[in-house]
Amino acid sequence: MTVLTPKLWNRDEYYRLADLGFFEGQRVELLYGEIVQISPQNKPPALALSRLNTLLVLAYSPSHYVRVQLPLDLSNDCQPEPDVAVVPVRLVEESEPHPPTADLVVEVADTSLLYDRTEKAAMYASAGIPTYWIVNLQDGVLEVYSQPESERYAESRILDRTETLEFPGTGKVVDVGAILPG
Repeated sequence: MTVLTPKLWNRDEYYRLADLGFFEGQRVELLYGEIVQISPQNKPPALALSRLNTLLVLAYSPSHYVRVQLPLDLSNDCQPEPDVAVVPVRLVEESEPHPPTADLVVEVADTSLLYDRTEKAAMYASAGIPTYWIVNLQDGVLEVYSQPESERYAESRILDRTETLEFPGTGKVVDVGAILPG
């Protein structure tokens, strides 16, 4: 009996396919060797992402770049494109092809909520990303994960729109309601 196994891709193959136009008009990312399609954004996620981008740029400039839907080079088989990654300027400018880490990663989740809580959280924790947020549009809350340990985060909090939150490492505080649409 023949056993079929899927082809797992590495970073170089993934970028070669992109250069050849295989993903034209599609949103994809490389996760553990698999090329995964990303859902298109409707208004609530786009609005949350726009609000978050503006707030993060104000909080972290000029020491960090706020990278929106751009790759992180976590490993040879893992090139996620988080909705937002806050990365020190030096690291962005010195890294090839993309930064290998971030100080903060954010996913805006509606239909992808379960995946972002499980697969993405494990991936970011195992990469040592110190802080991971999920803008949970289904429940209208912000999920905050910190202290990565192996494939999980040791601490988690759920904040509603009436609460405040400090941007990690800045001392600057924001109302969660300023991030969440609606």
